[in-house]
Amino acid sequence: MYRTEKDSVGEIEVPQEKYYGVHSLRAKNNFTITNRQLDSDFIISLSQVKQALALANYELGLLPKEKFEAISQASQEIIDGKWHEEFIVDPVQGGAGTSSNMNVNVNEVITNRAIEIMSGTKGDFSVVHPNDDVNKGQSTNDVYPTAGKLTMLKKIPLLRAVLVELKEAFLAKSEEFDYVLKLGRTQLSDAVPMTLGQEFHAYYSVVKRGIERLDHVQREMQAINIGGIVIGTGITAHESLSKTALVYLNGITKEQLVIADDLVDGTQHIEQYVVLSDTLKSIAISLSKIANDIRLLSSGPNSGIGEISIPARQNGSSIMPGKINPVIPEVLSQCAYIVMGNNSTIGLAAEAGQLELNAFEPVVFYKLIESFDVLTNGIKTFTENCVLGITANEERCQDNLERSMYLATVLSETIGYTKAADLAKESLSTGKSIRELAQMQGIDVDESIKKSV
Repeated sequence: MYRTEKDSVGEIEVPQEKYYGVHSLRAKNNFTITNRQLDSDFIISLSQVKQALALANYELGLLPKEKFEAISQASQEIIDGKWHEEFIVDPVQGGAGTSSNMNVNVNEVITNRAIEIMSGTKGDFSVVHPNDDVNKGQSTNDVYPTAGKLTMLKKIPLLRAVLVELKEAFLAKSEEFDYVLKLGRTQLSDAVPMTLGQEFHAYYSVVKRGIERLDHVQREMQAINIGGIVIGTGITAHESLSKTALVYLNGITKEQLVIADDLVDGTQHIEQYVVLSDTLKSIAISLSKIANDIRLLSSGPNSGIGEISIPARQNGSSIMPGKINPVIPEVLSQCAYIVMGNNSTIGLAAEAGQLELNAFEPVVFYKLIESFDVLTNGIKTFTENCVLGITANEERCQDNLERSMYLATVLSETIGYTKAADLAKESLSTGKSIRELAQMQGIDVDESIKKSV
């Protein structure tokens, strides 16, 4: 069975059992872009904003109690995970997010569920109206970005948690490998001695720094433009709506949101998402570098560097028996590439805004959410399926160290640069190790090594 709904474009048939309506169906037909649904956290965030505004409108005497209670209950049901399948509009859409917010998916779903709660029939907007009641004192241009920031605030702790786990895993490995002497390398060439623990502690340090950057940028997401309405001037909104809604929204979300100092600025400029994306990109770049290091250090196992071993997760070849590939570091790098590419898209979209509004927030949010998800999942599998199981190949570390030219550098502080260079040259021409040649000359090699690390 169907019900007939109409808008300024015309009439359309909507399945009677559905909570979405005419605008959602039009948007679905217009925007078949990613064939994906709006992120669940985003759906919840939109509903939290709607619930907070319903509470504010009721307190300010702008919404009757019965309608307020029905709207609040419908919003809470969505917050609790119900009716998410009713959100059928593609996350990438024209109209600055209108199709996901004002008069469309959220308003329609909440409206029709509220009508049902009040014993009405879906589509009978004389009971509860999507514009006049659910969207009272609101615009896409303040609700949608507010929900976007709330969504980022939901994603940041998830990413932070896996980064902390990775940081602690690297710290544990640095302590485990503290005594393992190995060769340090610069430009893929033999350099000077270090410990494997020092190498892993450097990984710990860069992850720690990424967490600190993430904590800092989190504050960028806490300033919202709710109450700014269309362009930040607050047109059609009650003068107390902004601060009243803020109190309720903080209570609902348990966040520490604040109203932007300049609502016009808060509506038209979205560079804070670029800052957030840049932070994700910097984290991704560092992690991909580490993943490449892990691949190099574990390469072989017989003909590569082979100084560490990583867990064997799956067969590496359909034709080469026994071949194992570093699939977990490889997938982490691919996650990083996605984040880097998304960063470019986000930057372009932020720059493309004109005058009082940026119409391209949908793709900004879509790409940010994707970056958060792939980075969080990539780090999780990297920690659990690779880092925690890394072991040191001590004999290989020692062998690589002894076969290198590192002793020439170490000994140069004791015997001088020229004499050390002569030892290196003789080693290369005779095939004898620098250690062997130095000991033949009565030089204390081990004492020099201890001083160098």
